[in-house]
Amino acid sequence: MWQLCHIDHTQLNLEIVCATTGRGLGRPWLSVLLDAFSRRILAVVLIFDPPSYRTCMSLLAECVRRHQRLPQQIIVDNGAEFRSNYFEVLLAHYNVTKLERPSGQPRVGSLIERLFRTSETKLVHNLQGNTQGMKTARQVTKAANPKNHAVWTLPDMYEQFCRWSYEVYDQMLHSTLGQSPREVYLAGLNQYGLRPNRHIANDEAFRILVLPTTKRGTAKVQAGRGVKVNYLYYWCDTFRRADITGSSVAVKYDPHDAGIAYAYVNGIWERCICERYVAFQGRSEREMLLATTVLRQQLRQNRQQVDINAKLLAAFLASVEGEEAVLEQQMKDRAVRQIYGLTKGKPWPAQLSKDDNVKAQPTFDVQALELYGDLEL
Repeated sequence: MWQLCHIDHTQLNLEIVCATTGRGLGRPWLSVLLDAFSRRILAVVLIFDPPSYRTCMSLLAECVRRHQRLPQQIIVDNGAEFRSNYFEVLLAHYNVTKLERPSGQPRVGSLIERLFRTSETKLVHNLQGNTQGMKTARQVTKAANPKNHAVWTLPDMYEQFCRWSYEVYDQMLHSTLGQSPREVYLAGLNQYGLRPNRHIANDEAFRILVLPTTKRGTAKVQAGRGVKVNYLYYWCDTFRRADITGSSVAVKYDPHDAGIAYAYVNGIWERCICERYVAFQGRSEREMLLATTVLRQQLRQNRQQVDINAKLLAAFLASVEGEEAVLEQQMKDRAVRQIYGLTKGKPWPAQLSKDDNVKAQPTFDVQALELYGDLEL
């Protein structure tokens, strides 16, 4: 129990619609953290974006929010998201060992693969809009197309899947165990104890820890402009001090809100506001990536050698081309933010107030981060 756990992802066979417009948003990705001993589901994350470091960090944050601890060992496959610098640094900080499945031995991941099959047959395939019939797409008529019958929104589906995972499946008789996962878990808890030494506080310091940083991990404080993070400059009043200007500080940013970043100054994580905050507030990292990609293509087609900056990017996002490029991603991000609103503790500290500066030591090795490669997206 809590000794060995599995993490994996799968795309649900269910079409999701936007709660506001009713437009189809596609099939979401399900990520699960499963305890190998009790077969109990410890954490669930449901988002639209393909698996990435954001998914892994959010899943571990959800585990800490629910249980105030992390497993001692985690088994993962060879996906690129599990080789993310942020994921490995977080595991190393809490002394969690990452184990990779050996290639050509699918039985190592059979526990979580069986869970995925059970969730599909017991829950997803019974819902309106499921894509089970699309396995024989040529035989599916327009009237039977699941996209025309989709009614589930992402927040509603997440709430139902959490209820099934933490209540229904948790108390189902497991044929291998001869008991339900909850009974096995409680029996192990009585036998081996709570292990309070593994407790992790779900506080602001932890939520800062799960945030990503830049390629170098630090940024130079420029007079009158602040620190530069991913094309944008961020500012806080502490940067006015003469002894801070020109120094390099550790930085982190919120992947769900481009308007906010954090700088580690004098033992405190200071909340910094982006230039042109109105234009970038609430925009996710993936939305900004889509916008910069389209903008760079336009500049290349016009043979313009211009560096992308906040003014240029804000003007593009305000244009028709910019709105069209990120419209679908905005609807998906809006649904994900509604999911975070359903939880009591936020996996990401986007909602921290301007006074919630965190007094904590840096939780990563800045020199080590300088050796890392490009940012994983």
